[in-house]
Amino acid sequence: MTQTDDIAYDSILVLLSISLFILGIVLIIIICRKKPQKPDQKQLELPAKFCASSYQLTDIDAATDGFNPRRIVGKGRLGTVYAAISPSGELVAVKRIHPRLVLSNAGFGFASIIKTLSLAQHPNVVPIIGYSQAPGERIIVMEFVGMVNLDFYLHENSDGASLLDWNRRLRVAAGVARGIEYLHQGMAPNIVHGALKASNILLDVKIAAKLCDYGLSFLAPKEMTGLVGHVDDEYWAEKGGGACKESDVYGFGVVLLELLTGRRSEQGLLVRWALPLIKAKRFSELLDPRLVIPSDIKPLLRLAKVASACVGNYRKDRPSISQVASILNNLEIEVCH
Repeated sequence: MTQTDDIAYDSILVLLSISLFILGIVLIIIICRKKPQKPDQKQLELPAKFCASSYQLTDIDAATDGFNPRRIVGKGRLGTVYAAISPSGELVAVKRIHPRLVLSNAGFGFASIIKTLSLAQHPNVVPIIGYSQAPGERIIVMEFVGMVNLDFYLHENSDGASLLDWNRRLRVAAGVARGIEYLHQGMAPNIVHGALKASNILLDVKIAAKLCDYGLSFLAPKEMTGLVGHVDDEYWAEKGGGACKESDVYGFGVVLLELLTGRRSEQGLLVRWALPLIKAKRFSELLDPRLVIPSDIKPLLRLAKVASACVGNYRKDRPSISQVASILNNLEIEVCH
């Protein structure tokens, strides 16, 4: 082999060595990329949804001072609400279901239903913290939201009109719509409120709306007291009646009419009185006389049209709460921001 051949041979070996070295690096990079990396432990921990805790009746009794009447902050169709101090020291609301309703629903899976409802976590929904059950007793423990409801602000508080100006009423309407939309669309299984009315809409210190008593219609499915005027006529039908998403939309329409007029439902009289006025565009007669009619009345006209659509149609023709929430969210942005 000549010197020239030796040089050529050496050059080929060098080039081959470099090529093999580069190929090795490339293979290492590919292998490292394909190798599954162990993720951080925190990434594996998905946020768990809160589930209601079970409380002993003795703990509930102690928290409410033996269901002391002085602790009562509200009475309703389903039960009596007490202000209580939980074992951890926080202020909570304790709803004690009426004994007659407990006896008539003894076979229902109360604990499983409340646990499912407690998974609802939304800014416009009152969280359910826990429950307690014993012979003749059914208790629901909720977050304490001041327990002042929309019905009180609109119809009982002498300062309610000034506290709830038109802008705040629009905010309340939009907030309630978002809460219902979450229950109807954001929960699996979906939750039907079943008794949507002003007394089941709590207002916190910032006048933000929060829904309570959602999903509890199983406790009193056909009891008319407290529901007449807040649900549609189809609710009472023998076949296909009862609580559903469409009946919630109707109840929300009634709430909108109460916000617009400052009047109570009056067992359905409000709807029959308001719809002709909306149709005839006689808004000076419709709107709450305690408030000055704003210079730009268009947002209230749109609110009135939404209310009319919610209460003026049969179930199959009503808008969905998602459609309603979209309109009211836009209104809130236009007017209140």
